[in-house]
Formats: sequence, C-alpha cells, structure tokens
Amino acid sequence: MPESVQYDLAEGVATITLARPDAMNSLTAAAKTELRDAVERARDDSAARAVLLTGSGRAFCVGQDLREHADNLEAGRGLAGTLEDHYEPIILALSGMPKPVVAAVNGAAAGAGLSFALACDVRIASEKASFATAFTRIGLAPDSGLSWTLPRVVGRAKALELLLLAEPVRAAEALELGLVNAVVPPESLATAARDLAVRLAAGPTLAYAAVKAALDHAATSDLAGALAKEAQLQKACAETADHAAATEAFLRKEQPVFEGR
Repeated sequence: MPESVQYDLAEGVATITLARPDAMNSLTAAAKTELRDAVERARDDSAARAVLLTGSGRAFCVGQDLREHADNLEAGRGLAGTLEDHYEPIILALSGMPKPVVAAVNGAAAGAGLSFALACDVRIASEKASFATAFTRIGLAPDSGLSWTLPRVVGRAKALELLLLAEPVRAAEALELGLVNAVVPPESLATAARDLAVRLAAGPTLAYAAVKAALDHAATSDLAGALAKEAQLQKACAETADHAAATEAFLRKEQPVFEGR
C-alpha cells in the first residue's frame, strides 16, 4: 500500500504532506496513524526547526474517511477509539510543537482537516482554499479541538455560526475572519509557505518555543500568572547560546546566526 503521509526534511524544515489526493486526503485509520507518527517524529527531530503541513492534489484535508467510518458503524465499532488514539494525539502534538508550524492550505480543509490547520501556528492559503466545520452536516459534534481553537480565532458568535450551519468559507472571507494569515495565488502557495518555514527554521528555535508557551499559559492565566510565566521563560532564553550570539551580533551591527540552542 502506498504511504498516506509523506515526511521530508530539508533546510531545517520537516514537511508533512497528506498524500491521498484521489480521496481529498480524507483520513483512514492507516492515514491517521501515519500522520500521528509523522507529527510526533517532527516534534522529536532535533534537525527539524520548523514544520510545514500541507496536502497533495486539490484538497488540504477533508477529515474522516466516511466510507471507512460507515463500515465501522455498520460493524458496531462506532468511532473505534479514533479520537483518543489518533485525532487527540495529532492535535496535541501540532499545537504543543516546540517549534513553529506552518500550514499550507492548498484546497478544502473540512472537519478534522480544519482542526489540523487551526492547530498550526501560521496558515497560508491558496485562493482556491475553502474551510468548513462539516461536523453537523453528518450529525456530529466538533472534535479534534475545534471547540477550543475556533472561538479563539473568530469569536464565540462566529464560531457558533460556522459550527451550526457548516457552510464553506472561501479563502478571502477566511482571511477577513482571521482563519488564515495570508492568501496567495495557487501557483505561489508552495513557495510562499516554504519560504516562511525556512525563515522560521533559521530563527531562534528556543525563543519561538517560549513565545508559544507564554501565549498558551496566558490563555488561562491572570496577569500575575502570565508575568511569572514570562519571567521563567525569559530567564531560560537568556541562558541560551542563541541569545548570547545574537546580542554580540547586535553590538557588532551584524545579522545574528541562530543555531537553535
């Protein structure tokens, strides 16, 4: 069987590509296992200083493979443990990645596919991309963290609308809502996303991890707690080789070279 997910490492960027284009990168159990393993591999790979997640063909990811899901329902297996075994570990690994994660949304991102995109740090979309919550269209509640990420991006009222009506959102509207950071022509997406990922991979990896940790903590903290977390993270960053080298480079009026340590 061909791989459902491809993993490539170059220039400090781990590129993870969903590779079921004929099925719009929908997720079978095998595909979910491969994606979970690829995301965890990128997390643990010290040579990977940034991650790029994208899809092949005309879709980013349309979520669960409903043919396989229908077979599970018919066999009485229900969700077959996929939330605990697949979706939740994938989302936690993406959102908790101690390095920047860029999503290159090349086409439709629906259901769990939308959840994956929102778990990334920066999203660049093709003009042909679309976004849909999808779950209520088949009588399901949101999963894969969408109830947490979506209202934090678009606000509760808009999140309710998107979840209840499940209408697709085109790229231009997604940019207005803040679902994506940039929209580019389809032919420019791969280069734009790759250039950003390479830029981030060349940056201060530990400082980037600290930025993410600070924001995650502040989301559920009061000001005093946020200040304490910032102090903890800042002290750790101040002891890194990258900080020392960058400070010296600044004094010499040179561009710093970061090594991620």
